[in-house]
Amino acid sequence: MYIRDATEADLPTIVEIYNAAVPSRIATADIKPISVESRLRWYHEHIPTSRPLWVMDVEIKHSSTCAIAGWLSFQSFYGRPAYHATAELSIYIAPNYHRQGIGQQLLERAICQSPTVGLKTLIGFIFAHNQPSLQLFQKNGFQRWGYLPRVADLDGVDRDLVILGRRVG
Repeated sequence: MYIRDATEADLPTIVEIYNAAVPSRIATADIKPISVESRLRWYHEHIPTSRPLWVMDVEIKHSSTCAIAGWLSFQSFYGRPAYHATAELSIYIAPNYHRQGIGQQLLERAICQSPTVGLKTLIGFIFAHNQPSLQLFQKNGFQRWGYLPRVADLDGVDRDLVILGRRVG
């Protein structure tokens, strides 16, 4: 397994992994799949030295090729200069690689590398019914900093959002 900066050529796979999460209504507030074209600007906003976008390559069994098993992005928080040292993390894992430690490895690296990209605070916005993600973040030192009850409407079901945060460095 190897974590690396994403390239534009990875974008179709990144979008495919993201879209795989849409139907579950657990990890994203999007209710319809997104397109690669709709993510081009988002991709270009990720600069390796300040707001990285990483993919986890894994070797495919019985093959000499690799596949992207998951990705992690650092997104600027709130778009105001005073928040320059804060980033929101997003982690998405391909369905075939769930529960194999991919998210753990990506999150550990994010925590470790955050000071080198000028970050002091990491946050996550996670649906309250997404217990695997809540457990992953809490296991890695994130604390509950906020709770927004019934702010998302997913197919007529009101869902709560938990804000988790952690200081780094």
